[in-house]
Amino acid sequence: MAKILAIDDEPDILSLIERTLQKDSHLVTTALSPDSIEPKTLNHYDLILLDVMMPGTDGFAFCQKVRDSVDCPILFLTAKTMESDVTVGFGLGADDYIKKPFSTGELRARVNAHLRRESREKRHVLHVSGLEFNLAAKEVTVDGQKIPLTKIEYGICEYLAQNHGQVFTKEQIYDAVCGYNAEGDSFTVAVHIKNIRAKFAVYKMAPISTAWGIGYKWD
Repeated sequence: MAKILAIDDEPDILSLIERTLQKDSHLVTTALSPDSIEPKTLNHYDLILLDVMMPGTDGFAFCQKVRDSVDCPILFLTAKTMESDVTVGFGLGADDYIKKPFSTGELRARVNAHLRRESREKRHVLHVSGLEFNLAAKEVTVDGQKIPLTKIEYGICEYLAQNHGQVFTKEQIYDAVCGYNAEGDSFTVAVHIKNIRAKFAVYKMAPISTAWGIGYKWD
């Protein structure tokens, strides 16, 4: 099951998309305009379907605005078939096009193909907040430079990054990284996060924020 956002100014198209993708057990959120979307919610989605021709903010403008902060596939829905328009879309960061009118079979196939590819890639590499996590090598890089994290520091970063936006207590973080039976103190998590923040500050980055009285999250 994937979380999919579909944006189109035609209610009938949104209804078709929702009914079709629910057949594959996907959770579909629909919107009639990009202007109704809270930017901070975009990283919760696994794929975005985005109409090009809409009043107000069109698909091209919205894609250009959010592409740097959203790492999921963006697929344009469009009746425009000119090669120049396709070129513009890919230049703005689109991953694919689905031309209207489309069949439900094509929609399901294209969406699921992109989701499968993302799943394969993210087994080894995670891109989030301008960082690249090499999950196999247990390394984090920014602009090709490796950030010198200890094993536990890396574990904390990976755990929070893979669940970005979700708040975890020190105890939850400690158990996830060190194991339920580990001998130690969850309060050391605060010390590790202080060290992590110092290392990221060198690159003018602060991806871990504090939820006062609760714990920490990856923004």
